[in-house]
Amino acid sequence: MKTVLVPIDLSTTTDSVCEAAASLAAGLGAKLILLHIVQPPVITSDYGIAIENIEEIVAVSEKTATEQLARLQAKHQNQNLTAEIVQLTGAPVPLIIEEAKKRAADYIVMGSHGHTAFYDLLVGTTTHGVLKKAPCPVLVVPKAKQAK
Repeated sequence: MKTVLVPIDLSTTTDSVCEAAASLAAGLGAKLILLHIVQPPVITSDYGIAIENIEEIVAVSEKTATEQLARLQAKHQNQNLTAEIVQLTGAPVPLIIEEAKKRAADYIVMGSHGHTAFYDLLVGTTTHGVLKKAPCPVLVVPKAKQAK
């Protein structure tokens, strides 16, 4: 059975990314792996958040993500698709690449937030990092255009 890995950040682009991935999976008879990575906050100064607060923030993020992932999994299983959920904590790009290799993913489907080129230059993007290192084809779902 083919595998479609779907790294999602649970943002406003998640639904459109999941729909594109579900459509691809249905056409291939593939299973979906919904992957969410909780990124711990980055401390950039000595005046940062206390370690206990970081652990609490990560725990709340993980709990919220677990609930949202379960909802997405149920939705796709109701569409007669096999859907698994994986939740990890750490840096997104290496974890997505590692999971794609571990699961022998045939495709990775992920979203683009549509930031400006200047923003991407300064900050970089998870999608860009995955595109450079992916062991399989990557389908990028663009940010939906707002109606005017």
